[in-house]
Order: sequence, then C-alpha cells, then structure tokens
Amino acid sequence: MIRRPCGILSTSTSAASRCPTRRRCAASVICSKRTIWASDEVQRHLAANGLKVATGTIVDATIINAPSSTKNADKARDPEMHQTKKGNQWYFGMKAHFGVDSRTKLIHAVAATPANVADSTVLPELLHGQETRVWGDQAYRGQRAVIRKHASKARDFTNRRYRHRGVVDELERRKNRTKSKVRARVEHPIGVIKRCSALPRYAIVD
Repeated sequence: MIRRPCGILSTSTSAASRCPTRRRCAASVICSKRTIWASDEVQRHLAANGLKVATGTIVDATIINAPSSTKNADKARDPEMHQTKKGNQWYFGMKAHFGVDSRTKLIHAVAATPANVADSTVLPELLHGQETRVWGDQAYRGQRAVIRKHASKARDFTNRRYRHRGVVDELERRKNRTKSKVRARVEHPIGVIKRCSALPRYAIVD
C-alpha cells in the first residue's frame, strides 16, 4: 500500500544502507534517526506518480523498543535512545512519529526521536502546511496555536480530555468518538510498517 504504488520508501537509499538489515523498508527509514521526508519532496514525488496528498493529516507516534543492553560501535548505549514509561511498563529505545494523509493513508512525514520525547513537540514536523484539518489522540491536545502557525487554514480535530477529577463530560466523549473514526485510519499504515520491519533486536510498540 505504501511502498509499491508510489515508491516513497524505496527512494531513501542512504537510510537503507545504514539499516542493519539493509532492506529498503519502513524500518530503514526509522533507523535514520531524523526526519527524512520533507513535505515539498513528498508532494513532488507523489505528483510524479499520479498521487496527491489531501488537506487532512492524522498524526501519531509509536515506540521502537530496543533491549537496554544494546550497544553501538563504541560499545556504549546509543545516546539518541532513552527510556520511557507507557502504562505500567518501561521501554528503552526511540519513538517514530508519523504524519498520514487522512484520505489515502499515505505517510507523508516521518520523524524519529528518543523514546521520552513528547508526541506533541514533533507536531510541526508532521504537517505539510496545506491542511484544513488535523487529527490526533489526546497526546496532541492543546496544540491549536502550533497547528495554526504551521498550517494556517487547519482546524484542530485532536481528541480532547473528557474526564476530569472523576467527572466524565459525555458530550466531549461523543465528540472524541466521532473524531476517532477518522483518526483510527492511521493504524493501517503503521501496521504495514510493523509487518515490513525485519529488525530482530527491535520491537515496535503501539
């Protein structure tokens, strides 16, 4: 769905060469430890292949968990990795952040950070600037000013907090449920990345 029709992932040969598996898959992209797809480049590439990124973006992030004993070439822990807690479990590694087209589910932006970096801090790098709507889970709430700054025409459709001090706001809860029908589309392309990942020492965590 991502790689063959539009050829986006196969364009990053330098990232692939640095990947331990040397496979041109999404895991190779994540291994580059930085944002490697600029919005303008993606737009040109998609246009050349008869595709177009729509005006809605879904943002999400996933943890790339690595064993805490993982060492780099200098026999030391990778300084770009960090530990973080999700639920009641601790993870060590990095975090992959995605900007996904809300209509086609194409990934148009990717960034990688240490695992302890908050999802919302990477939001500007995941927007191409032409959005009219931005969806995301509650990790991106309160970022309306950031969204407007980087996508001036965009409306904030990120999920809001509906529970406060034990009191549930049913109206906000229903709104979140409606938003999540669109936001859930991000799980498909991320699932494709998980399936094509062939890194035996790393695990991708929702």
